[in-house]
Amino acid sequence: MKREIEQTLGARIFFAVDIQPACLGLYCGKTLLFKNGSTEIYGECGVCPRGQRTNAQKYCQPCTETPELYDWLYLGFMAMLPLVLHWFFIEWYSGKKSSSALFQHITALFECSMAAIITLLVSDPVGVLYIRSCRVLMLSDWYTMLYNPSPDYITTVHCTHEAVYPLYTIVFIYYAFCLVLMMLLRPLLVKKIACGLGKSDRFKSIYAALYFFPILTVLQAVGGGLLYYAFPYIILVLSLVTLAVYMSASEIENCCDLLVRKKRLIVLFSHWLLHAYGIISISRVDKLEQDLPLLALVPTPALFYLFTAKFTEPSRILSEGANGH
Repeated sequence: MKREIEQTLGARIFFAVDIQPACLGLYCGKTLLFKNGSTEIYGECGVCPRGQRTNAQKYCQPCTETPELYDWLYLGFMAMLPLVLHWFFIEWYSGKKSSSALFQHITALFECSMAAIITLLVSDPVGVLYIRSCRVLMLSDWYTMLYNPSPDYITTVHCTHEAVYPLYTIVFIYYAFCLVLMMLLRPLLVKKIACGLGKSDRFKSIYAALYFFPILTVLQAVGGGLLYYAFPYIILVLSLVTLAVYMSASEIENCCDLLVRKKRLIVLFSHWLLHAYGIISISRVDKLEQDLPLLALVPTPALFYLFTAKFTEPSRILSEGANGH
């Protein structure tokens, strides 16, 4: 009799657990409503609040982890994009004889640096220069809107939230502060010191920023997850290509040509920093004693170019291109 009762109770308990509604969807979870000691009461399955993501048991848990080195490198890459574009267009529109380019470069660096500091200060936790985050587990974490379940193929349960908090939205906040600071500081500076430029050319670098900031925003919104995994290789490829283009356009064929102007050395060292940044991002410095020697490869592209420039003669190629041959 006792055994039959135990079997009946076990069946009832199993049946009670079995009829509980399942929390469908990869990113749907149950939010904590009440907690008293060891007692926890969770709500219905749905979207997690901002700053939380689901765990393996489908419960929404706060993001309390510290970003990994790779996360900081990704944020650094996204922060460098507007700065590099600022410098490029300032140099492009300032002209070779303009003395205002240096001040505009410094101003752009100040704007982006202040924007980064303010972004960290307003992020959670507020008022300190660090952030708490959720760990990025897979590419789909960046695109939770694509994983809203439809249990009956009619009604969609919307569980879209920032599973990679705050790596996705913090970039938009940073771009917004960059744009505000640029509009507050740059026009006044350009108006006062850019006397060597025509009135129509003074503000072209600012106008260019009004174009590339929306492009960067759309790029982050659509391809943020792809950039997260691909940015180390993007840095390496672009830095190699731009260094080769710059050295050929400047007709640098030996070490003496590099030492003629300080600007050429600055450009070379800047590309070396980008090379190192890309190598560190790829290796993630998981094993310090094995990964640090890879930094010895940083000067290799420039040395390879200088050793092989005499065989390609960039100056001859440029002169033939200018003559239309």
